[in-house]
Amino acid sequence: MEVKVQAIGFKADQKLKDFAAAKVNKLETFSDSLISSEVSFKLVNTAGDANKEVDIHVAIPGNDLFARKHAKSFEEAVDAAVEALRGQILKLKGKQEKK
Repeated sequence: MEVKVQAIGFKADQKLKDFAAAKVNKLETFSDSLISSEVSFKLVNTAGDANKEVDIHVAIPGNDLFARKHAKSFEEAVDAAVEALRGQILKLKGKQEKK
């Protein structure tokens, strides 16, 4: 699956990009129909510590899945977003099997 990684407002290092791509690619174990994905990193102004935002879009035939998570680190946010997408994929897969 093609994974595009972008950082908005700052320059992300290659280690962070590779981490995100590896995590998102693991979603392929739950569905064969994933076409592409886009990961966006962004720093947000919040009062708390969770000022790192990660958006992940995953394109699959007939649907687009999306997750946005905030955390203290980008790695935590990526983990949470991938877990949310995993749940969405499994839910969608369950609906398709019932048909």
